[in-house]
Amino acid sequence: MIIALTASGDGLDARMDSRFGRARRFLLYNLDDGTVRTVDNDEGQRAAQGAGIQAAETIARLGVGGLVTGHCGPNAFRVLRAAGIPVFSTTAATVSEAIDAYRAGTLTRIDAPDVDGHWT
Repeated sequence: MIIALTASGDGLDARMDSRFGRARRFLLYNLDDGTVRTVDNDEGQRAAQGAGIQAAETIARLGVGGLVTGHCGPNAFRVLRAAGIPVFSTTAATVSEAIDAYRAGTLTRIDAPDVDGHWT
């Protein structure tokens, strides 16, 4: 299974980005074989509004089995829920730490948005 993580850089040592819609990048991590792929979130970075929806649609198109991020707003959460993608919240500093917490089952699955729309 592949999970998406919001990251500010490339690779497992990258800092986590606590934002979802305006995250710099999405790091796709394959839990089965440990491979990593990075997808830039250019649309979310440039969007005047609707960044969360655009980011959620991107994540859904990538076919991931879960999202690990700091926070998720209401519009993005609605799109992710409709796509059947569970969202997990983390305060981990790095992508590697967040993956370790995911594997350990210590991340909090959020069942509702945890920030208001237009949160930055």
